[in-house]
Amino acid sequence: MAEYKGKRLADVLLVLLATPVWVPLMGVIALLVRVKLGSPVFFAQERPGRGSRPFQLVKFRTMTNARDASGVLLPDAERLTRFGRALRSSSLDELPELWNVLRGDMSLVGPRPLLTRYLPRYSEHHRRRHDVRPGITGLAQVSGRNAITWAEKLDLDVAYVERCSLGLDARILGRTLWSVVRREGITAEGAATMPEFTGYDQPTPR
Repeated sequence: MAEYKGKRLADVLLVLLATPVWVPLMGVIALLVRVKLGSPVFFAQERPGRGSRPFQLVKFRTMTNARDASGVLLPDAERLTRFGRALRSSSLDELPELWNVLRGDMSLVGPRPLLTRYLPRYSEHHRRRHDVRPGITGLAQVSGRNAITWAEKLDLDVAYVERCSLGLDARILGRTLWSVVRREGITAEGAATMPEFTGYDQPTPR
């Protein structure tokens, strides 16, 4: 199913209407990141968007650049500071993605944009998650976030694509606010956020 008519307009209007709140908040967080973690303040990474086309996703940096004796970056869990963990648990590290929404790379609601290296690992069924713009929040994020399995998460992404509507987006946004307040599903067990998606256990999903 394609994005419903008016989805892009709704995204832009909501982001612009909220500008008096999120722009000053971004300024404060940027200053704190600079003091706590140094430069750069932002973390940019290529992610696949609608139609798997790449774009640069921007977030606040939450980890240090600590490396081992060989110059290799330490595991995420070791580089994630207490301040960075607080940013992630409150989802404030995602605020810069509002610029991605204004640019048209993302939507407020949709499947989360995952790593580019995951693209060849999806089943044909799960590749449908790229039929719409990726979102800052989505059905998977309000249904367990990082506390559910990869298969469950990707199934929910496709379920969103199949049911995409203004009403569903409104419900997801409302549930997102509640999930952020309760700080639910922030991390998977034994991981800083979510373990790497390496493919599927047998049997292979659709």
